[in-house]
Formats: sequence, structure tokens, C-alpha cells
Amino acid sequence: MTASAGGRVIVTGSVAFDYLMRFPGRFVEHLIPDRMQRLSVSFLVDDMRRVPGGCAPNIAYGLALLGDRPLLFATAGQDAAEYRAALAEAGVDVSGMVLYPDVFTASFFVSTDDDQNQIASFYTGAMARARRLSLESTGDGPESLVIVAPNDPAAMVQYPEECRRLGIPFLYDPSQQVARLSGPELREGLEGAWALIVNDYELGIVIQKTGLDPGALEERVPVLVTTHGDQGSSISISEGSSSRRRLAIPPARVEKEAVDPTGVGDAYRAGLVRGRRLGLDWEVAGRMGSVAAVLGLEALGPQPPPYSIGEFVARYERSFGREPTLEALFDRKV
Repeated sequence: MTASAGGRVIVTGSVAFDYLMRFPGRFVEHLIPDRMQRLSVSFLVDDMRRVPGGCAPNIAYGLALLGDRPLLFATAGQDAAEYRAALAEAGVDVSGMVLYPDVFTASFFVSTDDDQNQIASFYTGAMARARRLSLESTGDGPESLVIVAPNDPAAMVQYPEECRRLGIPFLYDPSQQVARLSGPELREGLEGAWALIVNDYELGIVIQKTGLDPGALEERVPVLVTTHGDQGSSISISEGSSSRRRLAIPPARVEKEAVDPTGVGDAYRAGLVRGRRLGLDWEVAGRMGSVAAVLGLEALGPQPPPYSIGEFVARYERSFGREPTLEALFDRKV
């Protein structure tokens, strides 16, 4: 399955405001291994800024930059009207973004150290209302693709079940919520998924909680995507009869200062999904994810300044060489 452009991408997940803080040091230097069971430590940060974020808008914004028009299907609060308008201006279909007047938008508080490690916490806010939305209301079918990104835990249980019932392919992306979802919930969530995507640390938690080793996970999902930070990503694709193609996707070249890792994983997902929407091979799509990720890494906040498709293709070529199929497909709007 190529997640073809016949339908649309429906992006579910959190909508949030991100409070980004910078710690001038290394977290690990202040953690004592034999005292971790009674952890009590405070990090004095030098600066803080508030930026629009949330997994669903981050992914939808990245898709829009690459020429897609995704539907953002999510909940936010009374303070998100300007945010919704800005996403619409960027090319995102925000008709599925519901604002609740009696609650505030979710908030993400994260401190980043000099090694790009992060310590974060999340206030759920209006995200807790996501379970009130049903994918049945969209009228979409098998030609579309749903991204089940980190969200209200109940919604993350609900949406895969709805996708299975409606026959809509879905990308299961539990990432930050692997700590909250139970083993049975994770097992059920990935059942019938078009693809599962996590980073290598989250993969370990999924394995621990579900009791499924990597081989057993691969038996349940046609595609397993694992990101490895600055080491790139790996993609395991089922080719039938217990055969799998395994790809090692290198990172794209960082051409500017690595400013902020917040949202880099969301940018990778947008590039990967857009590549598959264009019918490109998994290797090319994965490299598109790598390019989108470094463009995010070089910007402060989870949504980088707008770039043109031409700039994106040029950046791809500087990292990976010329890719005629990518150029040809971006010559036409999909």
C-alpha cells in the first residue's frame, strides 16, 4: 500500500502550545545513578519562549509545506483561534479542528540541554476532549490515510478501532504516549496498522509493555519505522512470505546550527508520509523524512519557517544526490 493521493491524510493528535526552555549544561551530569529511586533535581534555565505546537499541527504543517492539504482532526481550547487561522493560511484544512470555549489548549513544557536531550511534561487541557470526535463524521474510506499521533489516551484507543471498522489505513504513532498507554492498549492500537513508527527508545518501551519482540512486532505490521536521532532511521517493509526489506536511512546533512529538536520527529513523519503519498519508494520517502527533520532541527520551535518545494528538493540533493523521481513528482501537484 502506498498511501496514495486518491484520498486525503487525516491527522489526529495533540494541539498544544510549547514552552521551550534551554538549560546551559548537560542533564546527565546532575543525575546520580544510585539515587534515581528518589529523584529530586531542579534545572535553572536561561530562556523560555512560547510557540505553537502539538503533534497533529506539526505533522499537518509539514505536509502542507510539501504540497499536501491534510485535514487536521483535533481539539483545542479558547486560546487557539489565531493558531487555527495561521494553520489555514499555511495550507492545512482546519475544518476538523474543534475549539472548546470553556478550556485552554494543551501545553507542553520542555527543557533542552547542550546535548539536545530533553525533559518534558504535558498538560492535557482541551486534548482530553479528543475522544468526543469520531472519524465516522469525516465520511472518509479506504482511499484516505489516518495518522494516529500522540493524543488523549482514550482517543488513541478509539481511532484505530474506528479505522479498522471503516477500512481506512492508518499510521500508528504512539511515541510520547507509550509511557501512558498500557501494554494491551498498545497491542490493540497497532493491530491492522499500515505502519508503526516510534523512536528507538520508544520501541524498547513498546516491546517491554506488549511482550512482543521486534520479530513479533514485524509480524503484526507491514511496515515498522524506527527513528534513531542523528543516526537516521530504519524501515522494515513486509514483502510477503515472511520476507522483509530492511532499509537504513541516513540522516540529512545539517547545514546550519542545530537549534531545537522539538518537533523533529513530527517533521520526519510529514516527509515520510508525503513521499509515500507521491508513490515514491520507501527509501526516497525515508530520505525526505530526514530532510524535513533537519529543516526542523535548524529552526526554533516545532514548525520551521516556510520553505518552497524547490528549496526542499535542492536540500535533498545536497544530502543524497539527484533523485529524478522526486523532481518529476513534485513538478505536478498531488
